[in-house]
Amino acid sequence: MTTRGAIMHVLERIASKREVQQYLAQFQSVQSQRFAVIKVGGAILTEHLDTLCIALKHLNQMNLYPVIVHGGGPQLNDLLLKAGVEPQFEEGIRITDGPTLRVARKLFLEENLRLVDALEYWGVKARPINAGVLTADYLDKEKYKLVGQVTKVNLAPIENAINAGFLPVLTAMAETEEGQILNVNADSAAQEIARELKPLKIVYLSEKGGLFNGETGKLIESINLDEEYESLMKEPWVKYGTRLKIREMKKLLDDLPRSSSVAIIHPNNLEKELFTHTGAGTLIRRGSKLNVTTSLQELKQENRLDAFKAVLARDRGGEDAKAIVEHYLHGLSKRSFRAYFDDSMEALAIVLDPTTESPVAHLATLTMTKNAWLTNIAENVFTSLRSDHPKLAWTVRQDDENLSWFFDRAEGSLAKNGDVLFWYGMDIDESAQLQRSFERDGRKMLGDINLESQLFSAGVAARIRGQAAQRRQYSTSSRPFARPLPFQQQSRRGYATTSNPNPPLGMKNSDKDWPSKIGLIGARGYTGQALIDLLNAHPNMDLRHVSSRELAGKKLAGYSKREIIYENLSPDDVRRMAERKEVDCWVMALPNGVCKPFVDAIDETGSDAVIVDLSADYRFDSRWTYGLPELVKRQSIAQAKRISNPGCYATAAQLGITPLLEHLAPSPAQPTVFGVSGYSGAGTKPSPKNDVKNLTDNLIPYSLTDHIHEREISAQLGREIAFIPHVAV
Repeated sequence: MTTRGAIMHVLERIASKREVQQYLAQFQSVQSQRFAVIKVGGAILTEHLDTLCIALKHLNQMNLYPVIVHGGGPQLNDLLLKAGVEPQFEEGIRITDGPTLRVARKLFLEENLRLVDALEYWGVKARPINAGVLTADYLDKEKYKLVGQVTKVNLAPIENAINAGFLPVLTAMAETEEGQILNVNADSAAQEIARELKPLKIVYLSEKGGLFNGETGKLIESINLDEEYESLMKEPWVKYGTRLKIREMKKLLDDLPRSSSVAIIHPNNLEKELFTHTGAGTLIRRGSKLNVTTSLQELKQENRLDAFKAVLARDRGGEDAKAIVEHYLHGLSKRSFRAYFDDSMEALAIVLDPTTESPVAHLATLTMTKNAWLTNIAENVFTSLRSDHPKLAWTVRQDDENLSWFFDRAEGSLAKNGDVLFWYGMDIDESAQLQRSFERDGRKMLGDINLESQLFSAGVAARIRGQAAQRRQYSTSSRPFARPLPFQQQSRRGYATTSNPNPPLGMKNSDKDWPSKIGLIGARGYTGQALIDLLNAHPNMDLRHVSSRELAGKKLAGYSKREIIYENLSPDDVRRMAERKEVDCWVMALPNGVCKPFVDAIDETGSDAVIVDLSADYRFDSRWTYGLPELVKRQSIAQAKRISNPGCYATAAQLGITPLLEHLAPSPAQPTVFGVSGYSGAGTKPSPKNDVKNLTDNLIPYSLTDHIHEREISAQLGREIAFIPHVAV
């Protein structure tokens, strides 16, 4: 795939097209060399060279030119040990004497050329830069010998390479003013180059893939330095290398514009980190300190009330918007609330405090600009909400473009009549009461205090008035008239978080046609039949094509939305349908080992249709997203174009074992899963395993070694699991 369109297709597998275009526009808005500095550790060059090159190829084909700085520490250690020289370190810094420097310089030049050659192999023009960029003084000649501290960065060789269409690839070697070569820590070299370039992104590629909480073992997804640095550095687990890394990142970002950020990720996730809101590793930003107010009078005294009103009406066009905001604020003045916003009001959240009638805090409105999404302010706001409100509920339109973002931040949800209720922090009784209120009253369950709901209702009313006026104009005048704008253009929130209005009746949403058109390949088995029932009940999905070799020509039973006749679709048929974009989502309900020709046929067209494979064929393919929302981020699944559905036993086993993982005996001890399924698990084709007479008062084990689910469970949990499946009556 060599065209930009093909690369967009690849990226759409990890994000929505909208997200990719947002970030691509941001990256291309700066000078080429100011896009990103990527520091590549020596271990990455050894273990993940092809993965790195493929990711860099994709960036390069979109006219993005990151500056690559690489190290070679592990390789240097190996060479020195083989030569009988014990590597010497002091406070984490390599002591570099003359013999060590000779070995290091030779190695770094070889590693540099190896990376350049690999990039050229993958079709990327790359230029090795081994001198002329970094000038340094001795860090401490007595202590560290030939180790340098960068004093000056010459960008000319980097700029010349990029202007000529080459990716610059730099070693971490510097020279003194007198010409003495000095060894420089690759992290430090990357930081000094970043200080000079002031790029949007500084990326550290590591095998760990991010920073991890030393107590919970969980990945730290983001660090907002302005809000979290002091408290983070007081944590008992923040010590040694982690403490040094965070301190160095803060020093670097303090010298850069607020638009710059640092990401620590695995090379497999480079594209995901760059082109999605959720990212993939640890994102570190200076962030924006959030202001919190509990009074409109306080806003007025600070001369912020007019800006506050303007933000509430922002991107909510229509003549009634300002009046509705005034009415909303009048009601807000009588309630206890907390409003969260950054200095420039790129983001604004209003939370209504609990009352006797409404015992749960309610997120009444949340508005974000494009920049708030791209610079992680949205995440900062929600982190503050969680800190201040242990229990919170909110509602969102079901067609909101950021719906999956809210799913990731909620512990429960309920959809009804085009709206979705979300909550976190509640016990079973509290959430049950909340759901009953929502089912009864919808978004007005806590009173008419949801600004989005008020604006939406006003928009619908305005649309009805406009349609009525249009009809009157037709009936009373023959003169041409100015056609009113479609409702989407009147009230569009390009980066809405709580109101992306439904399209008017009879019109299509400009971004997506509803309902989605579904094609089902392999509908004869139990799985296919169960899926037909689910699709029949789903308001946003419409089954259009059903393929079954055995049932071709017969009418599909149990589907009430339209009459469907079974087809016998071949991969060529599917290819033609994909080219004509007849289907939005293909579901493969085929036996293991059968669906690849159909998937290949769709891939060959460059179609952006979603494929969900219900078989095991792609569960071990890292290019596909594993579709288990309890253990995989919902947003990752929602944004994915290729989804491998988990196996039945594999789902149950993973959900049962995951909470216990940290308590299990260490390997080689194996947890054992004893599985029993009804005979439908043996398929519809007659056999002893689905013969009721044979199974009565019986329990039949099968596939006691190397069952596909045994491998799947082990792969997903990251440790060996023993699985013993049985079939019962």
